[in-house]
Amino acid sequence: MSEEEKSPFTEHLGELRDRLVRSFIAVAIGFVAAYFFKEKLFEILTAPLITAMGEDGNARMIFTGLPEAFFTYLKVALLTGIILATPVLFYEFWMFVSPGLYRAEKKYFLPIVFLSVFFFVIGASFGYFIVFPYGFKFFLGFATENIHAMPSMKEYLSFASKMLLAFGFVFELPLVLTFMARMGLVTVPFLKKNRKYALLLFFVGAALITPPDVVTQVMMALPLMLLYEISIIGAKIFGKKKVEDIDDEDKEKQDTEKTTDTENHEEQD
Repeated sequence: MSEEEKSPFTEHLGELRDRLVRSFIAVAIGFVAAYFFKEKLFEILTAPLITAMGEDGNARMIFTGLPEAFFTYLKVALLTGIILATPVLFYEFWMFVSPGLYRAEKKYFLPIVFLSVFFFVIGASFGYFIVFPYGFKFFLGFATENIHAMPSMKEYLSFASKMLLAFGFVFELPLVLTFMARMGLVTVPFLKKNRKYALLLFFVGAALITPPDVVTQVMMALPLMLLYEISIIGAKIFGKKKVEDIDDEDKEKQDTEKTTDTENHEEQD
């Protein structure tokens, strides 16, 4: 590798380091701010489960180890810090990849950052307000007179955080595919042709991410199907056009102008 090749590579590594440091600082600030409200935040996080358990008159959670509650609150504050820092995280990510964009494409940078946060919040909200209530009712339905659900703080936090982050990130699908189409990595015909394979991957991915039950798998896969169709629309609007398509458009434009000039000459004669 020559010196010219080493220099840009070193610069990229330095830029990546700086952006990671800023991202960690943003998460740390969010963590410190959230720690002062850790009990209230955990209460909000467990509200769907407590509501579902309250229908059976057994709305109670436990912790099985002495330090479990303390570390659970720390993790709640960290999770909240990550969520609060998502605008900074998405900004740093898109700034890192922006040098690979053309100048005309960089005008979409701020909308991309905004839409990244928007889709993430929509996805996490969908998981919290829609998937959680129905999923918890399904799981608690296996309780009997002799068998009662007694979820621990640690287990619930692990489950809830994984689900919320999963729904938040999978809702980024339209933005990612539209961006790939803009870069010329995928095309609208490609997305349409492979729709059936994408649907299969959605159900397989939902089965791996969600708990092993049909309810939550379907509730994740169905939105992904809709988001895929939105991705096709986005790729059609903002996707990179092929050179042949541009040439055809230019040719049609030239033919139209030539026809107009001919008609004008005929009218003058």
